[in-house]
Amino acid sequence: MEVNREDPHATRFSFDSFQQAMEGERHTSANYLTLNGTWRFRWSDNPDARPVDFYKTAFNDSGWDNIEVPSNWEMKGYGIPIYSNHPYEWTSRPNPPEIPTDHNPVGSYRRTFNLPAEWNVKQVYIHFGAVKSAFYLWVNGEKVGYSQGSKTPAEFNITSYLREGENQVAVEVYRWSDGSWLECQDFWRISGIEREVYLEARPDIHIHDYFCRAGLTNDFLTGILDIEVEVRAVGGKIKGSYTIDASLLPSVGEKVWAKVLSLEQVDKGVLKAAFSDLVDDVQKWSAETPDLYTLVLALKDGDGNILEHLSSRVGFRTSEIKYGKLLVNGKAITLKGVNRHEHDEFEGHVVSEEMMLKDIELMKLYNVNAVRTSHYPNDPRWYELCDQYGLYVVDEANIESHGMGYRPDRTLGNNPLFKKSHLDRTMRMVERDKNHPSVIIWSLGNEAGDGVCFDATYDWIKQRDLSRPVQYERAIRGRNTDIFCPTYMTINDMVKYVESHPKKPLIQCEYAHAMGNSNGNIMDYWEVIDKYEQLQGGFIWDWVDQGIAKKTDDGIKYWAYGGDFEPEGVHHDGTFCLNGLVFPDRTIHPGLLEVKRAYQNVDFETVPFSQGTIKVINRHDFICLEGFDLKWELTAEGVVVESGVVESPEVKPDRSAYIDLGLTGGVEDASKEYFLNLAVVTREAAPLVPAGHQVAGGQFAMNPGAAKSICTESFSKEGSGEVSFVETKIELTVQVQGGEIRFDRNTGYMTAYVMNGNQLLSEGPIPNFWRAPIENDFGNRMKLRCAMWKPFAGELELQTLVPFQSDSMVLLVAEYIHPVNGSNYKVAYQINGNGETLVRATFTPSQDNFPEIPRFGMKMVIPEGYDQLEYFGRGPHENYIDRNHSSHVGLYDSSVDEQYVPYISNGENGNKTDVRWLKLTDSEGHGIMIKGSPTVDFSALHYSQDQLDREVRDGAHTIDLVKSEKVFLNVDWKQMGVGGDNSWGARTHAEYVLRAAPMEYSYVISPL
Repeated sequence: MEVNREDPHATRFSFDSFQQAMEGERHTSANYLTLNGTWRFRWSDNPDARPVDFYKTAFNDSGWDNIEVPSNWEMKGYGIPIYSNHPYEWTSRPNPPEIPTDHNPVGSYRRTFNLPAEWNVKQVYIHFGAVKSAFYLWVNGEKVGYSQGSKTPAEFNITSYLREGENQVAVEVYRWSDGSWLECQDFWRISGIEREVYLEARPDIHIHDYFCRAGLTNDFLTGILDIEVEVRAVGGKIKGSYTIDASLLPSVGEKVWAKVLSLEQVDKGVLKAAFSDLVDDVQKWSAETPDLYTLVLALKDGDGNILEHLSSRVGFRTSEIKYGKLLVNGKAITLKGVNRHEHDEFEGHVVSEEMMLKDIELMKLYNVNAVRTSHYPNDPRWYELCDQYGLYVVDEANIESHGMGYRPDRTLGNNPLFKKSHLDRTMRMVERDKNHPSVIIWSLGNEAGDGVCFDATYDWIKQRDLSRPVQYERAIRGRNTDIFCPTYMTINDMVKYVESHPKKPLIQCEYAHAMGNSNGNIMDYWEVIDKYEQLQGGFIWDWVDQGIAKKTDDGIKYWAYGGDFEPEGVHHDGTFCLNGLVFPDRTIHPGLLEVKRAYQNVDFETVPFSQGTIKVINRHDFICLEGFDLKWELTAEGVVVESGVVESPEVKPDRSAYIDLGLTGGVEDASKEYFLNLAVVTREAAPLVPAGHQVAGGQFAMNPGAAKSICTESFSKEGSGEVSFVETKIELTVQVQGGEIRFDRNTGYMTAYVMNGNQLLSEGPIPNFWRAPIENDFGNRMKLRCAMWKPFAGELELQTLVPFQSDSMVLLVAEYIHPVNGSNYKVAYQINGNGETLVRATFTPSQDNFPEIPRFGMKMVIPEGYDQLEYFGRGPHENYIDRNHSSHVGLYDSSVDEQYVPYISNGENGNKTDVRWLKLTDSEGHGIMIKGSPTVDFSALHYSQDQLDREVRDGAHTIDLVKSEKVFLNVDWKQMGVGGDNSWGARTHAEYVLRAAPMEYSYVISPL
């Protein structure tokens, strides 16, 4: 695992002054020298092809390429990125610890640096933040050491290898090592020096490590500062006495605590100090109140000379399991979490601080309060930012051997030969991250079986750090997990668990698989989670689509995935890396808006028999609501008729209050639909969150009975002109004032809708029972199970097409029979003198055991130019029947272009539910209007359903779509929900499925 590597320790930097230590900016320290930047680089396909003597100082690398460090070499054009979910990427027949030799790429790196003159009297360490997967190190031609384990730092003391002035460092990186057997995570398998490299100078006697446990007394009012400090003398010689000056400072103000610690020698060259003390009236740290202090440690010799300063941000908080619940600061909290891979669309696993801040900003804006570092320790800067801005972190060890399976006789988690490797990775994580208040739970790894290795890692953490719980998913309810943290547990099973009176809380480490158009029924999960105290949340899989940016020959960017890089014969898992709530560039999926709604910390209830009083429920764990404003508006048919702002009262956490909005009006016109819209917004700006940002929303229908169906009688009154029809052998034409509507005699379908010289419809309405499959549909085999519905409409055979004439109407009834199963489909067109058409579709299946129907509706094509959209329904973003709580009924203006959601692989998108009416018009206001009876679902796109459809799950991209100037309009009774419990078998929940049963719906097409 290592040769000559330094022992792990907390993230720390050596500063020359107290002020520098307070500021904590390592780049300002004279003891810091970055080696990031341009290195000379040579890539070799296998170890035999590598330049074996490249580390020699006289080696000529003038013919080599340059590469940026940090980087993944596959992202720079060397070798291929491989995307695999759980199989090992180099073999389908795993046989640890063997690794490939015929194809195991090697990266050879060289660079020089100038040693600062003042460093000649100091110890110099080289730090590699992360190297995938193993590397050898040489300095000035001499071998220094070796390290493997790709997601925690490797440091080496290189003092004895250095010389004054210019020095050379050489690094040989192997893509695969025997450490790769524990690195079988579900992400891109790519290689290189992928985190920062720097040098640090330290005095001969220096602070090697410290552990600051900042807890709270039982009343949670007073801080407990428990600190262990370890000082080491290089060479083992210690002369004289040494002390530690420890100081604690708030973010603003003077020191709140200071102490001088005496160091005692406990081993050759090792001094230690340990103490506990109380700090009165501390500000407590939580994700909602990320109050931090700064701890500064100064090492002094016996003469009072300060040798160095170290510092750390400190947050006073507790994290423990009590009474079967996870408690932070004595309070049962709820983790509204996501899993986050380190991913950049251009740089792979190299993530900038700017991108980290963007992730945290989005998480704060969309009510995410917790992150699981799936499935390895993240860049150290991530934890500092989580401390600062307030996110709970489940810190996960870089251990996954999913490709070995879970059988006790097979899994590496139960293989004693791998116990040391498991321990090494766990220890390095804990030692590095132990001082971060944001880390509230340690995770032993992911999907790596269970057994003796995880017993050992659990026991080691328990003797090292009792200030946090430990979890491990594969332990299930075993002794080596303090939390029951399953993956993708159903709602029913969650309820069964919690009603069995368990001793451990249930927090799903993965749930609500966000693959493509997904995250249906997440509100159903949270209705249950809010009901039971031992259901304490979960972590959505996952945060970001792991798409890699590519460009076509003509410069159009798109995102590639598994199969777009791997040559034939190399396993890949296709689109399965695209599971994010945000796209690779951090634009959001519509599903994130539903997550924001599910995760919001304020809820509302109406008060019976009261028009203007609202019950407000505070679901925050620690903060009151007095810092927020409650905005409200009353709308009639989507138009605001009254609005106001109320300062929220001091509603304490887990409490509620009744608020009088000051509403002066009400339902003035019973024929109109009235809605009360509510929004809780921030009154003042906070870090990353602006003033006026909406943190919670709600909508209530004031008179739901006003959404009335359209009846034939009211429709007939609209017709004022003459109406007639003309028949030929091939066509039936209904003539109305200013236009005509044509039907094909062979199919019974409308072929043209012309009014005032404008062609408003060029095709349709045509029956539609299908949708372009989404990722969840492929996963649960909907495409195969429901295959009968894809061609169903085209297989219907017209039996009769009968026109009827009255004084003010033409009624045209087309009846169809399916030739194989005898199902009946009937559509009636009732056309008045204004050219308005009432369409009523009826379907009667011949059997009740047909598979579910993806959608029941009709599709039509609107000619070029009618691309301005206005509608009254749920919006403004895409929504489905199992994902529309965040979409309020309102009046929305948009364009057809804006309706398209560019999911990385093509499929159904852009739907809207509960739509009362919609208009598609040109720039002059001409076009069509669709009125529901009372509502319809619709989508309007520049891409047809056939374009969005795909035969297989993988291989489709946005660049495959050719945008049409036409508008492809779906007007549906309903479409099944998108689902999202998982993407490899879970079906849409039963309440959001269209069963094969008699169904009917109506809508009116009106010319504009």
